[in-house]
Amino acid sequence: MPRPLLGAALVAFLACRPTPPQDHQPERAATAVTTPQEEPDTTPPADVSHGEAPIGGPAAEPAPRLARLEPAERTRLHRVRLEMKHAPVPIAPGVTYAAWTFGGTVPGPVLHVRAGDTVDFTLVNRANIPHSMDFHAAEIAPSKYYTNVMPGDSLHYRFVARVPGAFMYHCGTAPVAMHIANGMYGALIVDPATPRPKARELVLVQSEFYLSGKPDQEGNQSLDWQKLLGQAPDHIVFNGRAGQYASHPIDARPNELIRIYLVNAGPNRISSFHVVGGIFERVFEDGSQANPLVGVQTVNVPVGGGGIFEVRLREPGDYPFVTHAFADATKGGVGVLRASGGEGVSSRR
Repeated sequence: MPRPLLGAALVAFLACRPTPPQDHQPERAATAVTTPQEEPDTTPPADVSHGEAPIGGPAAEPAPRLARLEPAERTRLHRVRLEMKHAPVPIAPGVTYAAWTFGGTVPGPVLHVRAGDTVDFTLVNRANIPHSMDFHAAEIAPSKYYTNVMPGDSLHYRFVARVPGAFMYHCGTAPVAMHIANGMYGALIVDPATPRPKARELVLVQSEFYLSGKPDQEGNQSLDWQKLLGQAPDHIVFNGRAGQYASHPIDARPNELIRIYLVNAGPNRISSFHVVGGIFERVFEDGSQANPLVGVQTVNVPVGGGGIFEVRLREPGDYPFVTHAFADATKGGVGVLRASGGEGVSSRR
């Protein structure tokens, strides 16, 4: 039989092969060989290669936040007040999560200052358990400032953001993995004293959700601790929702300089950041300003780390951005930059 016909016949046979009755199937480990019904559907879900999620067309739900980085306020003293509270948040189409939050959103609000600015910070605990704050951009004694804040209490301190870069902030209360996995993280962007070249600036915070599969009375999912310890997330997200920028592409212009501040909140998965169809002109790892990577395709951002990525989209079209660990991209770690010259909901200026 010719090879193409043989392959087609094999596919047809596998598709039609009967499955043993459920009550006669032995219990299997998660790594056992799957039945044909459990094999992944290889039909491309997106209308562009590497998209991993539907791109364009009607969207079932609006994107929860803009990716655009707002300009830093023209002041040397930034008064920041964050209230910690537990609140449901959407994390995927049709899925809400009983999150622990800074300010009621996951991730928390993006903070933007310049090198040398002072952050006057107040933390208020509106939740029913202790929480805290750890700023990766601050150089202060954790034993003095990263202490637990009890329910109904508050904490106030100041620090100077000396080092430019893309930094994570997060709750540092033990177990830290639980507090981060439940949504207590965000990005603090510190500009250098000498402004960077003008660009369309975006902030992406990558993170993970581990679902128990047992919704509460309001239908909200919660954390599965064993999945977290096993590093088996259900969703990998940018800015809190799986695939939101695939259904809501971020608009840009051809040949416009795009600067992406990426923070990887984890708590477990490395981000192998890549723009399909683009090559990064420069990449600044964490807060480093010297010797940027030049002309690179994919750069790892460790858990708890950050990076600054500069890229131009050379012609009109859709350019997916992903974590190039494609199991994670398939779980929602994907979005699209759309080079069209228009102004979109995710990147208005």
